[in-house]
Amino acid sequence: MILDKIQHIETYKGVSPDIYKGLQFIASADKDIKLGEYTISEKVKAFVTEYETVENFERGFEAHKHEIDIQYPISGYERIKWSPIDNMEINIPYDEKKDRTFYKSPSEQMTEVVIGNEYFAIFFPQDGHGPQHYFKEKELIKKITVKVYI
Repeated sequence: MILDKIQHIETYKGVSPDIYKGLQFIASADKDIKLGEYTISEKVKAFVTEYETVENFERGFEAHKHEIDIQYPISGYERIKWSPIDNMEINIPYDEKKDRTFYKSPSEQMTEVVIGNEYFAIFFPQDGHGPQHYFKEKELIKKITVKVYI
């Protein structure tokens, strides 16, 4: 997992051209961006959604086998729980169409990050992440999730 600020996206230019393209999209997005799907390249897509943050994300920690997630609330804040998926129990089995498995029983390394207000997070296949938690209070957020297909 990576947690960083939008102003540092040049750092990722040499790490992965696809991650960098996704970060450029986020950095250039206007707060009034319309909800929906945006194709950035053959291997990179962005999804703009809105939802109310919750106290507890019931499905657990999701992880993807063939995607890297870049998550960024363009308005509002979101608290995301994180845990490595090693030794976690499967809560909802792998869905090939949606490329995700949900896990439970996080490791003792479990932590939380808060994204929004210029902060984004990148989650790799080994990163279990439980999104949609509220930060200080429940709120409607607008979020960009970039999927980098690997």
